[in-house]
Amino acid sequence: MTEFPQTRLSLIAQVQSPEDREAWDQFVLIYRPVIYRMARRRGMQDADAQDLVQSVFMRVASSIQRWEKKDPETKFRHWLRRIARNTIFSALSRRPQDTAAGGSEILNLLAGQPENEKLDEQELETETMREQYLHAAAVVKSDVDPDTWRAFELTVVRGQSCELVATQLGKSVGSIYAARSRVMRRLREQVTCLQENSQ
Repeated sequence: MTEFPQTRLSLIAQVQSPEDREAWDQFVLIYRPVIYRMARRRGMQDADAQDLVQSVFMRVASSIQRWEKKDPETKFRHWLRRIARNTIFSALSRRPQDTAAGGSEILNLLAGQPENEKLDEQELETETMREQYLHAAAVVKSDVDPDTWRAFELTVVRGQSCELVATQLGKSVGSIYAARSRVMRRLREQVTCLQENSQ
């Protein structure tokens, strides 16, 4: 599921000014992968998905000045998700129909089904967490010793035993446990920081 990250109100205020290039670069960095994956999951080819991302950003740029947080329940990401979903739907509905025999009835049936908001929301939430992890991992990886990161990667990501990794890296089993624990703690801290900064 693709979830849009919660966006800092300060970033929203900054991107409401088209001249703030730095804010727009940050905004695009956060949302490009999420929108792209939403499009790809709905069957769009790479080039079409890339074009769609640009279309979403153009729509956001043309209407973001009208967005405002009216109450605590008002979420920018819901507004952005709606724009992305509508843009994807419009793009898919403009694509030529498959001309194979017998294909039109099922397409008509699917087109008549209501969009499942809950599934969209879950998709967006999962993608947000994925983006936060990838960003946190890049930060932590650049901050720790390569052997420390390798110990974490081999034991946590690849599921190898600490004993096997200790032998591979020429380290003690205790140092592998310590490295894994240190990286996991740093990742949690980094993700928490990202989440707090995106409220």
